[in-house]
Amino acid sequence: MTFKQIWESGRAVLNGWLSVPAGFATELMARQGWDSLTVDMQHGLIEYGDAVRMLTAIATTGVIPMVRVPWFEPGIVMKSIDAGALGVICPMINSRAEAEAFVSCLRYAPRGRRSYGPIRAALIHGADYAQRANDMVTGFAMIETRAALEAIDDIVSLPELDAVYIGPSDLALSLGEAPRFDPVDSPVHDAILHILARAKHHGKRAAVHTGSAAYARKMVDAGFDLVTVGSDAAFIAQGASAAVQAFHGGT
Repeated sequence: MTFKQIWESGRAVLNGWLSVPAGFATELMARQGWDSLTVDMQHGLIEYGDAVRMLTAIATTGVIPMVRVPWFEPGIVMKSIDAGALGVICPMINSRAEAEAFVSCLRYAPRGRRSYGPIRAALIHGADYAQRANDMVTGFAMIETRAALEAIDDIVSLPELDAVYIGPSDLALSLGEAPRFDPVDSPVHDAILHILARAKHHGKRAAVHTGSAAYARKMVDAGFDLVTVGSDAAFIAQGASAAVQAFHGGT
């Protein structure tokens, strides 16, 4: 399945988050029923070589491979999609100019400035990858600051931008609140719904990072097209903690 196929079927994408730099852990995650998995090169412990091994593990399944790059820098954006990522999440996009620079790295000329060299992407996505790549790769601009919120219409009206991805923790910090997942009845929650509404107004997809399946479901009901629930590291910690608590009788 592709993002487009899932969205055209009328349902949201369920995305998992990877911050543990291990192929086997990635393969375990990839076999649990996620629609997509994101290799987090920003806040995880993952280097480029780790990311390639993790993308290789994802490719043993039908899960859609994504990468969150460390920052906007053309080299790592292009290397990520050359390695096979079909989605790229770029942090801290605060203006139309920054969004335009980001998406230009996702498209071959004449639609962008991506350099040709899909060394692994062509291997796994087909010999005609170069002809299809511009429409295969989905770019998510992260909206996570007050500046981005104020520029939201300028950003989401950019023709080549596919989607926005809301980072609630940084957005909270930028709005003067404590960073946390799953906000309710707060300026951050209002800002999330505002970003969603402006994205939809301009015909763009919207994604949000959540900390629980219950909140993710609420976000889907609100209209989000992709929701991220938890992470491999969080699931390991939660499972280990539950086992220890059970051993000690829940105390």
